[in-house]
Amino acid sequence: MVEKNDSGFQRVLKGNDLGVYELILERRTIRKFQDKPVPEQLLKKIVNAGRLAPSGSNLQPLEFIVINKASLLGKIFATLKWAGYIAPEGNPPEGAQPQAYIVVLINSDIKKENGETDAAAAIENMILAALDENVASCWIGSVNRAELRKIFDIPRNYKINAVLALGYPDEKPVVVEAAEDSIKYWKDEKGVLHVPKRRLSDLIHYNKF
Repeated sequence: MVEKNDSGFQRVLKGNDLGVYELILERRTIRKFQDKPVPEQLLKKIVNAGRLAPSGSNLQPLEFIVINKASLLGKIFATLKWAGYIAPEGNPPEGAQPQAYIVVLINSDIKKENGETDAAAAIENMILAALDENVASCWIGSVNRAELRKIFDIPRNYKINAVLALGYPDEKPVVVEAAEDSIKYWKDEKGVLHVPKRRLSDLIHYNKF
C-alpha cells in the first residue's frame, strides 16, 4: 500500500510501521551497510525532512549536497573518520560502505552564529525520516573539511557542518546500560556493537534539580 502526502512524496506503508517514539527507540548509528543503492527520490525525501526542521528566526541558512554517484563515494569516504573509540575496527569495511552521503552546509551570509543548532535539528529529522524507510545512517562530525571543500568547490561563505552517511543496514547494534566509569561503545566476540546509554533515572529531574 502506498500513501502520498501533501508534498507529493510517497511512502510505502509497512505492516509493522513504527510511530515516531518507536523509531527513536529503534535508531542506532550504523557503520556497516548493504551493497544496495538508496533511491534518489528517497534521498530527496530525506533532505525535505531536513528542510522542514525548526530554524532560529526562520532564517533557514542550511543547504545540502547529496552524493550518490559511485565515482564520488570513495572520495567522500576518505575524508571521514569513523568510530573513534574502536577505530579502525569500527570503520565500514570494503564492500559495506555507505551508499550515499548528505553534506550539511551553513550559509554564514544568512546566519553567522548558531547555525549549528539549525543543522542539528535538520540532521535528526533526516535520520528519522531515513529510518522510517529502513535506511540507516551515521552522523559524522570528524571530517576533513578542507578536502571536502576542494572536491565540491564549496564557497568560503558556507560552513561545512557535518556529513550524514546513509545506506541499508548490515549490522544491528544493541543498547546496554552505561557503567559508571565509561560510556565507550565496544564490539563483542561476534562483532556486535554495544552502545552504552546513561539511565533515564540519572538524567531526569521533576520540578527541581
